[in-house]
Amino acid sequence: MSSDYSIDRAKNSSKNLDAYIGNKIKFRRSLLGISQDKLGTHLGVTFQQIQKYEKGTNRVSASMLYNIANFLDVNISFFTDDFENSTKTLNEDSSNAYNVDISKKKESIDLLRVYYKISDASVRKRILELMKAVAVSETDSTADQ
Repeated sequence: MSSDYSIDRAKNSSKNLDAYIGNKIKFRRSLLGISQDKLGTHLGVTFQQIQKYEKGTNRVSASMLYNIANFLDVNISFFTDDFENSTKTLNEDSSNAYNVDISKKKESIDLLRVYYKISDASVRKRILELMKAVAVSETDSTADQ
């Protein structure tokens, strides 16, 4: 019985990882404004296959992930970094606002696109500091109520 439980946990973990990698592919592709069709054409697969990768329905092979990483201009580790923390966070406290998967929100992608269109790094840094200050201010004001 114990070995069956271990096998089930390993299968769930693999499915979770496939979905996590798929979400990261979709996030990066969307951030760059690249269509599923364009990515698929570059990789020699259909856009439907890209959809399956992004949903975690089909597992991405190591060589395919390498090619995707190169095309999307990220290290291959981008797709797996923080996987352990993401599953722990989701299981620990789903009521925490910070547990929301921001990569699934269109607003997050739009914000990042606009942010990186600002060519002056010092301006970007000041905007980031402003956003942090506003977030802290809102947290402080809700705590006072």
